[in-house]
Amino acid sequence: MTNTTVKAVTFDLWDTLFIDDTDEPKRKAQGLLPKPETRKQLLHQFINEVSSVSRETIDTAYDMTNAAFRHVWYEQNVTWTVGERLSVTLKGLGCQLSEQRFNELVKVHEEMELEVSPDMIPGAAEAIQSLSKKYKLAIISDTIFSPGRVLRKLLEAQNILTCFSGFIFSDEIASCKPSPVVFEAAAQSLGVNVKEIVHIGDREQKDIVGPHGVGAKGVLCTASIDRDSQNTKADAVFNDYSKLESIIENLY
Repeated sequence: MTNTTVKAVTFDLWDTLFIDDTDEPKRKAQGLLPKPETRKQLLHQFINEVSSVSRETIDTAYDMTNAAFRHVWYEQNVTWTVGERLSVTLKGLGCQLSEQRFNELVKVHEEMELEVSPDMIPGAAEAIQSLSKKYKLAIISDTIFSPGRVLRKLLEAQNILTCFSGFIFSDEIASCKPSPVVFEAAAQSLGVNVKEIVHIGDREQKDIVGPHGVGAKGVLCTASIDRDSQNTKADAVFNDYSKLESIIENLY
């Protein structure tokens, strides 16, 4: 019997539904460079249309911007958009692209994972489809390079986009986990009380501390990667999606 206390289930995306960087072996098989290298190469290509800057200098500036991004992500609960990060990098290099070329550079950064896509965790799609018949579902995802519009396409390609009634992407809400803002926004989008949500994710600070901070439940997913589950404060831990529905039903 379904536990009626839980009315909604929210999911992180990376390493919770999709296995991060499983696109890299596919890229290698196609003769493509790894994504981080490709991004730097693209920036070098675009910049050198208008200015002569060494690859080493560009790489250093790019890495410094990424370090700043991670600091803001973890310390201020904000994820800069790709456009914001590239603007900072270009400004630091004293370079300026035309609006058209800048938008093209942003687009190729953002859509890289549509060209060669990562794999879903085995059983995740089936679990989503089953859970959607009993609960309202939403995605709560911090966007790093792929924005919400791209992540929706990844979900659509797996035939599970319509299983979700809400989408809280950090590039669209200007805040990210573990901020209460994102969980409250998810509850509002689903029409439930935030305490009636169970959130599923792979990071303790983002996906367990976050929901606990608003009175929701947090379940740690280790199906892709185990981030020190021995020390988690999660309400439950799972590494097999076939067990998730039962775990949710027995949380209370």
